[in-house]
Amino acid sequence: MGKRVAAEETKSEILQVMETELATQNQHPYAFHVSGPRNVPSINWRDLISSNWKDGNYKRTVIACFIQTVYLLELDRQENRTTENALAPKWWIPFKYKLVETLIDERDGSIFGAILEWDRAAALTDFVLIRPSGAPRAVLALRGTLLKSPTIRRDIEDDLRFLAWESLKGSVRFSHALKALKSISEKYGSSNICISGHSLGAGFALQVGKALAKEGIFVEAHLFNPPSVSLVSSLRNIGEKAGIMWNRVKSIISSSTEIQTNGDDGSKSVTLGSKQWIPHLYVNNSDYICCYYADPDGKEDSSAEKENTKPRNESCAAKLFVLSKGKQKFLEAHGLEQWWSDDLEMQTALNNSKLISRQLKSLYSLPPPERSPSKA
Repeated sequence: MGKRVAAEETKSEILQVMETELATQNQHPYAFHVSGPRNVPSINWRDLISSNWKDGNYKRTVIACFIQTVYLLELDRQENRTTENALAPKWWIPFKYKLVETLIDERDGSIFGAILEWDRAAALTDFVLIRPSGAPRAVLALRGTLLKSPTIRRDIEDDLRFLAWESLKGSVRFSHALKALKSISEKYGSSNICISGHSLGAGFALQVGKALAKEGIFVEAHLFNPPSVSLVSSLRNIGEKAGIMWNRVKSIISSSTEIQTNGDDGSKSVTLGSKQWIPHLYVNNSDYICCYYADPDGKEDSSAEKENTKPRNESCAAKLFVLSKGKQKFLEAHGLEQWWSDDLEMQTALNNSKLISRQLKSLYSLPPPERSPSKA
């Protein structure tokens, strides 16, 4: 009798612990119902007639949630959560997607990216017979820096890599992400997938997308708070200003010399046809990490403009979404959650920012093809 009572008490204690954990989980600040989007319509049969994915606000919100998924996949791993109490799945399940692959940093075992695919089986339960128009077959999402001890060392290492060189190609994450993007592009077609990232992850997404675009494969890209500050960029700006001053001096000394110099560049620009890779950038003017993308590609000097083999406004463009809310704290201005808030007001433009023009210039000003030797 005593053993039975003891067993019942133990069972009761276990149930209480489980209820406490569940209550704590439901109130977790990163739980979808606590910090996720409030007024996002559910996918249903009506999307077959009028797809929510055709709405730019809906697409931005869902893709931002997919990036949040990657942050939470790593947090779930660090905090040893199980499938029963994991936070991450709640951020993709409502949109009828499923997790098919996680990208692991071999240096520390952390999750830095994930591939999410359209979940046809889940969609069928709500009578969504086919994938709604505009919904990607697969999304590659990349997280940014996570200030937690298990992963902060490698995250900061890549942050410093970008700060010093404005390039992330030396990172194992770059090669891993490029391989994953190529894989889903070959599987579903480049027009049916997209790549996305936040902060450092947006830096990787931009450079990986650009690498694929150089091969003539154009993938939709959504980049939230991409890094825009580096030592290389600062030094280049100084050099550009010095070059502008020198051009002015040359124009004063001899206009004819300038004409000869500009006309004898020895090569012509080779473009990739009429198609362009136009990434979507989401920046906040109060975020000093990404705000420089909002600087226009100003035509500071006519002589400098003449040296370009192709006008800038015909080549390097990005769809830029700028959020201005006055003065904001850095963590708020750089945060991912702002991009699914209900009161979001943005300025939208097909923008030739100075920084994006520089970063994408190599896509549309390729060296001329080598001439084959003439036969005797």
